[in-house]
Amino acid sequence: MQLNLKHSAVAGMLLAATCAAQAADPGTARRQAEIDAIVREISPQRIRAHVEKLVGFGTRHTMSDTTSDTRGIGAARRWIRSELERCGAAAGGRLQVAFDSHVHPVMARLSRPTEIVNVVATLPGTQPESKDRIYVVSGHYDSIVSDVMNANDDAPGANDDASGTAAVMEMACVMAKHRFDATLVFMAVAAEEQGLLGAGHWAKQAREKNLNVAGMFTNDIIGNSRNDEGKVDDKQVRLFAEGVPPGKEIPEALRARFATGGENDTPTRQLARHVKEVGERYVPGFKVTVVNRRDRYLRGGDHIPFLEQGFPALRFTENAEDFRHQHQDLRTEGGKKYGDLVEYMDFNYAAKIARVNAASLASLALAPAAPREVKVITKKLTNKTELAWAPNGEPDLAGYRVVWRETTAAGWQGSRFVGNVTTYTSDLSKDNVFFGVQAVDRNGNVSPATYPLPAR
Repeated sequence: MQLNLKHSAVAGMLLAATCAAQAADPGTARRQAEIDAIVREISPQRIRAHVEKLVGFGTRHTMSDTTSDTRGIGAARRWIRSELERCGAAAGGRLQVAFDSHVHPVMARLSRPTEIVNVVATLPGTQPESKDRIYVVSGHYDSIVSDVMNANDDAPGANDDASGTAAVMEMACVMAKHRFDATLVFMAVAAEEQGLLGAGHWAKQAREKNLNVAGMFTNDIIGNSRNDEGKVDDKQVRLFAEGVPPGKEIPEALRARFATGGENDTPTRQLARHVKEVGERYVPGFKVTVVNRRDRYLRGGDHIPFLEQGFPALRFTENAEDFRHQHQDLRTEGGKKYGDLVEYMDFNYAAKIARVNAASLASLALAPAAPREVKVITKKLTNKTELAWAPNGEPDLAGYRVVWRETTAAGWQGSRFVGNVTTYTSDLSKDNVFFGVQAVDRNGNVSPATYPLPAR
């Protein structure tokens, strides 16, 4: 792991600890051949074909036609389902595709009771100890023009969000050929523009069923690399990651996090660190820029209902937005063309973001679960740090990796593979650095880190 540390006493301690003798590391820093193969197969041409097909339905407004075979949201969702079923069958039939439907009553953005239908493709995990652990990835397939209630005019929605839907479909079709320990759920969700209704319904059901959703990504507006001033930025993607969740009640674990300065070490932030490390490893030259907020300023997406249900969730969005091509009536004004059309998209860029998603999902679903009950033992005052955690149950577990960083650093700066143990004492002081503990399997797949809470 490359270290990029400031010149300080703490930095020297971090470097010394990193260079100390370690237990035999199973290869946590190397690239996995299977993940490389998945990343290579992600196709910008197929993503483009999916976007063009979705745009071809004219409008995908939530209240648009549901009976036509060629126009409206009904035709769109039936095509998405059939395409996922087709590629799932070609991959061996393990991809389980279904509609997730509910009727939503009249509200501010729905003038009549409306059926909201998500298209859900599930790739079940194959390891008994891990198959109940779920990772979700979504894009929303509905679209709008300037008037959110206009269900009749053409609303191509090429970038917002046929781009995310197409990326999720491509990931599902590619990854269905592979086997993972944990379960992957690929979703094309509906009614995002009407108030995150499709994602909200699925997330609420997941909480009611007590599903173990260990992470969720939404891909919303990922297909354009040129901003409204013409500047091209196709070398990075923004990854929005909430810190402390809003709420009237503060759970005891959150109070302990506040007391120890761990506001930047929530499960969502740990998931973001994992995505950045893995994504940049498998998509060289492409930067995952973690933005430490829930979403763009005063805006939202389909990860928010998952956050509200207590699940770690992230949003991918392009770095160079052009608002003339989002939520706009098709028109030309002042010599400028408005509307969310295919011609303004960069499919090589969208494919890079899909590759970051796919690599991250594969890594998470192949790795053990993040360690549980991670503690800093505080029964006596000492400059060392004693860590303890509960054992994982996966049969291919190799052991654990302890990671650390300076309190001002965004990402992990040092690490030590400590073997298959449940305690470790570091010479670094808990006063000066933040710690985390990761689980590692025999192939070197690494879980996200768990932040240790205090215990006597």
